[in-house]
Amino acid sequence: MPEPIFLSSADRPEPLGIAGFEITVLAEQSQTEGYEIFLQSGPAQTGPGPHAHPWDESFYVVSGTVLCGVGDEEALASPGTLVHVPANTTHWYKFGEDGGEMVSMTSAGNASSMYADLSQSDSDRSKFGEIAGMHGQEYR
Repeated sequence: MPEPIFLSSADRPEPLGIAGFEITVLAEQSQTEGYEIFLQSGPAQTGPGPHAHPWDESFYVVSGTVLCGVGDEEALASPGTLVHVPANTTHWYKFGEDGGEMVSMTSAGNASSMYADLSQSDSDRSKFGEIAGMHGQEYR
């Protein structure tokens, strides 16, 4: 049975730097026994290109704007907007002109370990596809 989590901003782990933006792991699957929660932030025009993975993912925009693409749809998400991406659906996002911040949640999956591995190779983006592929994600 999972233990309760109370994580203050002072107790957060250091953010992981990936391709110019940051992802902070707030809760891992090992802590929740099911889902993972992240805080993502970045300056303008940073974010992942089109990709898909075998877990659902939801984003809740906290500040700034985030241009999101899901399947054939595209929308500019502002604070208070929730975007849900079903598993295996191609999607992408880019932080807006003043940057942005969002909370994201993934269903059972290994996004946190993938993010940790990606942050280790931030200087060599040519390895992103290979690393993501080891975790079930596919860049498209």
